[in-house]
Amino acid sequence: MRFCLTGPRQRLAPARWALLQQRHIPLRSGEHAAELLAQVAVDLHVGLVALRRPQQPRAPGEERRVGWEVAPVEDVPRDCRDLHPPSISALKRDFLTGEELGAFELSQLLDLAAELKAGRGAGAGRGDLTGRSIALVFEKPSTRTRISFEVGVAELGATPLVLRGDELQLSRGESAGDTGRVLSRFLDAIAIRSGSHEDVAELAAEAEIPVVNALTPMHHPCQALADLLTLRERHGDLHGLRLAYVGDGNNVARSLAIASELAGVELTVAAPDGYQLEEGHGVKLTDDPRLAVSGADAIYTDVWVSMGDEETAERRRADLMPFRVDADLLAAAKDDAIVLHCLPAHPGEEIAAEVLYGPQSAVWDQAENRLHTQKALLRTLLVE
Repeated sequence: MRFCLTGPRQRLAPARWALLQQRHIPLRSGEHAAELLAQVAVDLHVGLVALRRPQQPRAPGEERRVGWEVAPVEDVPRDCRDLHPPSISALKRDFLTGEELGAFELSQLLDLAAELKAGRGAGAGRGDLTGRSIALVFEKPSTRTRISFEVGVAELGATPLVLRGDELQLSRGESAGDTGRVLSRFLDAIAIRSGSHEDVAELAAEAEIPVVNALTPMHHPCQALADLLTLRERHGDLHGLRLAYVGDGNNVARSLAIASELAGVELTVAAPDGYQLEEGHGVKLTDDPRLAVSGADAIYTDVWVSMGDEETAERRRADLMPFRVDADLLAAAKDDAIVLHCLPAHPGEEIAAEVLYGPQSAVWDQAENRLHTQKALLRTLLVE
């Protein structure tokens, strides 16, 4: 059996959005991305199978509908949310963990980020989000995340609205869900850095506009996008690259695991007992940092004491000291291996100064790439 486009010019017919809006079509959870984008007229050729009654001959060159009439589909009331999720009339996409992307879409996003980076001086992407307004909510201090998002939104032509946690009623007990409902009436998207992943998930569940996780204690998916772009710039094709993450198996490591699986990167995480990442996403786990970096194309580390860990800082430093990335550990990787760190760094703790500022460090390119990948992400969520 084969399908082909019909008609003299083989043109695509526009999607019948009006029909979709008139009838709410129930879908199983997770199928929103597969909803109708366009109708394509096809001519169905089936060898040795009669699809029409024999008493209805088909003249040469005649195009007829294939199939037969069926009973009308029973309507499902739109307001029965327990029967089906929202339809295409309420379609929106979030980016909370990185698992919202597929492998092909991730590759396309990185392609777009590279194009935006290369064409930044010529104004690439300028005007893509003209007329949009995007909230940037920061419950925690931020340097790279805030600046890269605020500059990126402006360069795409949208208006960034930077809000601190203490400037919102969130700080006085208003729920994340109600905040999402209200902001949806004013804005086109929300990026939020929060001390609670559950709050961000609640915000996204109730908001009618895309919500981007700009960092929570559980996930940092925007950082992982920048990491992959940096790896691709330095090593080319991502598939089969060997990446060693050494230190605390935290939110950065978790998001890196998700992104690496999608990109075909082989990730190994070396961490001591009590700091190790959970199993999943094809990650190899070890408590031996030298074993992890052996033959690696890149070594990645992060701070040992994150915001909120201050009370256990001394114990954490003692437990993680054997996992410091220094020149000796770097020598166990490939000769052209690069070093990554999401910053801020503490030279002398998780990474030696000679490595952080040395010739194999790609840390500053990695920081810059936050801008380009987040611009590509926002364009993907709001335009594509």
